[in-house]
Amino acid sequence: MRWSGQELTTEQAGALPGLARLNNLVRSVRTPEFDGITFHEVLAKSALNRVPGQSAMPFGWTINPYRGCSHACTYCLSPETLILMADGRQKPLWEVRVGEAIIGTRTEGVYRRYIETTVLAAWNTRKRGYRITLGDGTEIVASGDHRFLTERGWKYVTGAMSGADQRPYLTPNNKLTGFGLNGLTETTQPQYFKPDYRRGYLTGMIRGDGMMISRDYPRRSGGGSKVRLFRLALADVEALNRSRLFLEQEGVLTQTRPFAVASGTRRAMASIYSGKAANYERITKLIQWPEAPDADWHAGYLSGVFDAEGSCSQGVLRISNMNVEILDNIQTSMAALGIDHVLEAARRNGVRCVRVTGGLPMRSRFFNLVGPAIDRKLSIAGRAVKSDAKLQIVSIEDLGATMDMIDITTGTGDFVANGVVSHNCFARPTHNYLDLDAGKDFDNEIIVKVNVAEILRKELAKPTWGKHPVALGTNTDPYQRAEGRYRLMPGIIAALADSGTPFSILTKGTLLRRDLDLLREASRQVPVDLAMSIAIYDDELQQAVEPGTPSTKARLATVSAIRNLGMDCSVFLMPILPFLTDTRAHLDEAMRQAKAAGATGVLYSALYLKPGVKEWYFQWLERDHPELLPRYREMFKRGSYAPKEYRQWLAGRIQPLMRAHGLSHRREDPATGGILSTALTGAPVGPTTGADGPPAGSLIAAELPPEISPTLF
Repeated sequence: MRWSGQELTTEQAGALPGLARLNNLVRSVRTPEFDGITFHEVLAKSALNRVPGQSAMPFGWTINPYRGCSHACTYCLSPETLILMADGRQKPLWEVRVGEAIIGTRTEGVYRRYIETTVLAAWNTRKRGYRITLGDGTEIVASGDHRFLTERGWKYVTGAMSGADQRPYLTPNNKLTGFGLNGLTETTQPQYFKPDYRRGYLTGMIRGDGMMISRDYPRRSGGGSKVRLFRLALADVEALNRSRLFLEQEGVLTQTRPFAVASGTRRAMASIYSGKAANYERITKLIQWPEAPDADWHAGYLSGVFDAEGSCSQGVLRISNMNVEILDNIQTSMAALGIDHVLEAARRNGVRCVRVTGGLPMRSRFFNLVGPAIDRKLSIAGRAVKSDAKLQIVSIEDLGATMDMIDITTGTGDFVANGVVSHNCFARPTHNYLDLDAGKDFDNEIIVKVNVAEILRKELAKPTWGKHPVALGTNTDPYQRAEGRYRLMPGIIAALADSGTPFSILTKGTLLRRDLDLLREASRQVPVDLAMSIAIYDDELQQAVEPGTPSTKARLATVSAIRNLGMDCSVFLMPILPFLTDTRAHLDEAMRQAKAAGATGVLYSALYLKPGVKEWYFQWLERDHPELLPRYREMFKRGSYAPKEYRQWLAGRIQPLMRAHGLSHRREDPATGGILSTALTGAPVGPTTGADGPPAGSLIAAELPPEISPTLF
């Protein structure tokens, strides 16, 4: 693919403030092959990075050809996707702003429930679009990397059964979780500015809760006086303000005054009123029943009468009244808008209720088509995420085009999009040294050291170079997706081998297979240690924690490919997640699979959570494993490392398993008799060190201690 025509201008590249620090920036480029990603090509001044002498790391030099990681998954949706806000309304994704309250979900006991959360970040991107159509008519346009909650857990829009792209993905008849749209689209949102909606609202509100007084008072001297009074008293200021505004737009000016003070059993009330005969006559005309009401009038009428006489308690939406005309028109309007309902039997006091049926999907339809003013009646926070809506996938259509999309990060890690529960992208601390965004930029703003191999050869040729072992993959993954475009690793491998420098590679990228012949040739010249980072052996948990990365199965297959060429390959079982992957059964299965794949050693360490990563990991826990959150808070309350007692307990559990599966292999340096590159030869690291780079695109990270680099993530 040609890169010409894809370059960004200096002005465009400079839009990212921290890039001004890159005085060696060659160009910034985008290409449809990597939708949503900008590659900032730089001329590196050095290739070798020295690890500080005080570091506990068992290697002294590293090479990082990239900053940031294009492994990471970019979740995104069409800008027109309707997002469920905390007040119960839905609005297009392009209107959602950082800081706004929306609805996410959280598991509490055996139920997943809707809860209020906050939008923490939002950004635009361009991705290839896919249209998902559900049984109730709901349509969602998303990228292939977006995930939705199904009856079988989180699944991507696209994926594969095997190979490097293996991951759980949507198929026809999968059922999404939520309530759907029931045929709603953005264009069916209430049009508050239309006169018919306005008049319908005033009809429902004033007939339902207003007071219209018309009295004639005779005088002894003959003649008489007429009293015409309109008054509307409400405790909910939103409905009162809407009524006053709508009346003003109809030429009726009102006055406001207190109506009732608050007490221990009721809220304070205010009122709008007018004693002018002309206003009285105008209002009387406005609230007459129309002969042929349109959809706008029906929506406005239901909005007004719901604000006046409606309730939504325990998941049941009702509108109550005694007046036959009011009740008949409620039913007529609901039928006109396709809202399922029943008329309940009269109570002892003569009041009857029109009740909306069909559960949350139909209540959501009511709120979106009607648009009530009173927020407190609309919220679904606390409700269980369950529905009888027909949310089975009917089709998944590749739209064959790249389009503008938007993603958001929320406090719960998910949100409700077009009525179904949707995963979001977790923002992670990264790129801070360039002032780049903490969320998308790690995934989408990739610094590429295009001359790294050339500079490396010059550094390795210096007489002072001591041919010290060099580690790749200690910061960002050298075999991330960008490597497929830039092919920096073949030059790096050749330079190291030609200079007689031992090296090691740690990756979770199956792209390493491309260079296996080159690596085998290099291993004939210098010691080469290879390792795959494979931390989780539960498919659902792995995709929840490491979205966008190759599956465990694909990475194990890469281990086997390495071993089939006669080369050693270790497995990094890092990080081990307390109470999730530290069970004897999970660890034993991890060892079994690693051994079956041919792994010659295993390196392990407990979870390490530095500030920034800790907050996001805890947020994920709160959503997916809330029962563990108190235990984690206690465990990590004193810092980033798991307590010494836990690490000792973990060693006592895992080391016998390593020995039992024959995975305690070490390789000696033939020159010194010492352990060569212990980070990558299967030797268990000490309890306070870890050598795995970040799981690209993951929520958590088994990180290097902070002295290695100020820009690990």
